[in-house]
Amino acid sequence: MVTQTTPVRIGVLGTHSTGKTTLLKRIEMELRGHGLTVARTGRLAKRAAAIGLPKMQRHTEVSTEWIIVQGVADELAAVAQGAQVVLADRAALDALAYYCAALEFREEQLDGLESERLRLLVATQTAKYDLLLSTELDPDMPVDPSHDYDPHYRFLVDRHVHALLDDDRIAHQPVTSDPDSHRRAIDQVLEFCLAKAAARTP
Repeated sequence: MVTQTTPVRIGVLGTHSTGKTTLLKRIEMELRGHGLTVARTGRLAKRAAAIGLPKMQRHTEVSTEWIIVQGVADELAAVAQGAQVVLADRAALDALAYYCAALEFREEQLDGLESERLRLLVATQTAKYDLLLSTELDPDMPVDPSHDYDPHYRFLVDRHVHALLDDDRIAHQPVTSDPDSHRRAIDQVLEFCLAKAAARTP
């Protein structure tokens, strides 16, 4: 049965290994602890790679669009299943930032029309988020050695994420590696979601 209640939609974005998934897991646990039904999307890059699409610094227009569209489909499925809160691990803008960073890493240029098309696609989804949390790269934080990350590409993704947010003047909550910053983000989400839930209660 499709829910008639519009859920709260929260997206997180940022370069890899900056705590996005961990942050959303903590938010999910807090919200569930207060009795809210929560759906969390994610694993988009791994799923893309599993069907043969390139990732990281090898991203293409096709892999970028697949991640955006699949993320949208996952969020819509969560809405249809009646979640009160949908947590998107990698908001739509995130995929575009990864692609822009990949192009810069490879010293390539994005076609103007294609750039406009992808930005419009992202813009149609960004407006749907009630809150956006943007993690920030801390170069002093160690990265799991099992991940073969290129540090320069990781830096480029971080720069493009925040440049896109600033260029389009998109409201967002920056989240640093500091535990207090994570706590503030969690508290902000919790307060917002509980207020929305209370407003819907007859």
